[in-house]
Amino acid sequence: MLKHFPALTDSERTVYRRLTTPSRIQEFLDEQVGYNLEPRGATCYSPRLVLRNRVAHCMEGALFAAAALHVQGYPALLVDLEAVRDSDHVLAVYRRNECWGSIAKSNYAGLRGREPVYRTIRELAMSYYEHYFNRVGEKTLRTYSRPVNLARFDHEQWITSKEDVWDIPSYLCEIAHTRLLTAAQGRQPGRMDRRLYDANLVGHVLPDGVAIRITPRPRLR
Repeated sequence: MLKHFPALTDSERTVYRRLTTPSRIQEFLDEQVGYNLEPRGATCYSPRLVLRNRVAHCMEGALFAAAALHVQGYPALLVDLEAVRDSDHVLAVYRRNECWGSIAKSNYAGLRGREPVYRTIRELAMSYYEHYFNRVGEKTLRTYSRPVNLARFDHEQWITSKEDVWDIPSYLCEIAHTRLLTAAQGRQPGRMDRRLYDANLVGHVLPDGVAIRITPRPRLR
């Protein structure tokens, strides 16, 4: 499939040639790409810039994963997860044997990829609910978007752009999202169990001089 992407450089081709499965793409994001600690809203790297800088936050990681999947013959699809009192999270999604899986970059262990065992996008999105929390331990995930095919941005050369690709996250914020919870459920946010809270911080990275542990910790229930 690389022949269909003539704008890739030789070094980019070398990387993409190795990323032949979703699991290898996820492993590359986890092991070879650091977490982008720039202030929120400061960058939206294209896949080319992710490879150049070797850092990515969730939006940038999802874009890179979508590009790597696309090189392997999958459509480049993103799903936006929307939260309250918290940040959104973006997934690169794909289908295998009629089921959905995902690849994701996150500073939280439980918000990374999922195996393709979910029959619907809603099932896939709901698998993130128990791991999606804010600084005070509230479970914050509320809605999800439909899969967005990035072919609509091909005219912007989103894979190989040397500039930030802000039009893509702007579009994800504008499209309709579907509720995961009823209104009553959403008014009563669950609290994280402390052990699961701590487990999700494995590998968590903060800027130099900032304590790794997020505070305040949630109350035990």
